[in-house]
Amino acid sequence: MSLERGKQALHWPLGIAKGAMITVPRVAQGVLICITIALATTFIADHYGGPTLLYALLFGMSLHFLSEDQRCLAGVDFAARTILRLGVALLGVRITIEQVMALGIGPLLTVVAGVALTILMGAVLARCLGLHRDLGLLTGGSVAICGASAALALSAVMPRHATSERNTILTVVGVTTLSTLAMVTYPLIVGVLGLGDDQAGIFLGGTIHDVAQVVGAGYMISESTGDVSTFVKLLRVAMLVPAVMAFMFLFRHARREENGNRKVPMLPGFLVAFVALVIVNSLGWIPPLVTEGFTDLSRWCLVTAIAALGIKTSFQKLAVVGWKPVILMAAETLFLLLVVLAFILFGGVGG
Repeated sequence: MSLERGKQALHWPLGIAKGAMITVPRVAQGVLICITIALATTFIADHYGGPTLLYALLFGMSLHFLSEDQRCLAGVDFAARTILRLGVALLGVRITIEQVMALGIGPLLTVVAGVALTILMGAVLARCLGLHRDLGLLTGGSVAICGASAALALSAVMPRHATSERNTILTVVGVTTLSTLAMVTYPLIVGVLGLGDDQAGIFLGGTIHDVAQVVGAGYMISESTGDVSTFVKLLRVAMLVPAVMAFMFLFRHARREENGNRKVPMLPGFLVAFVALVIVNSLGWIPPLVTEGFTDLSRWCLVTAIAALGIKTSFQKLAVVGWKPVILMAAETLFLLLVVLAFILFGGVGG
């Protein structure tokens, strides 16, 4: 058997394309490119600062020409879908039920209201700006829950269409930029309003988009504020489960049509894995060393996936959209800030 025929005979059912069998060598080439981008951008972020996900996205977009190379396409698709879902599932090791319950009813109501109202406001604002409702729901969920990670998780259960990947990229870029700005400016708001440590922690954890920026802003004020803000932020991350389930219910008909009217499971595998890891972690069955390893693996999976999404998206496609999505995400961010502040200042949360 020739080497070429041997490669053609070696297949692995990865389920990337509908019913397709993808050769392992072809998958490996695209995945290795995405991993290389992840390594490079992580090194830059660790040594020079800045958001790793945004760097990975921009590096990937600079290599957009690879999306037209059939040798890389299968692996890029695999990274953008399967590795993405693995990374989202592994986020469950960062949360325990005890952490959620320890916050009390006030922060819990604040987070639930903030997430639900911001997602609904996103859909309303999108319609007002003449944008598609799906983009409003995606950006609203990303702003309300956990930034880029939520955008990737929610987009994974939304129906696929011509602009779905572009919407995901726009959301990741916008929410990462806004989160970095919030990390710098929100501690100033805390000082102006004279919030206590607990109130400041609830405010920062309930409004800033990404976990890393929440940690940075919280511990910038005090250790107590950093602890509270981290717990509140993890509670928002936990809201990813009901949000994904709600999105699956909302788009159930579109997803069924997309899959040729085949029965679509209500709960995707990555969401079940996420919940299972939260429960197992809550029972204390995961050693700290394993938790740290899974957390790092989750981060690497997400960086690799966002690099793949970057490769599949071009600057020209983003330029067509204009400023409306930016206005949409900025308005959602401001709305979430006002909702959380209302609970703190007028609802007595954290006081």
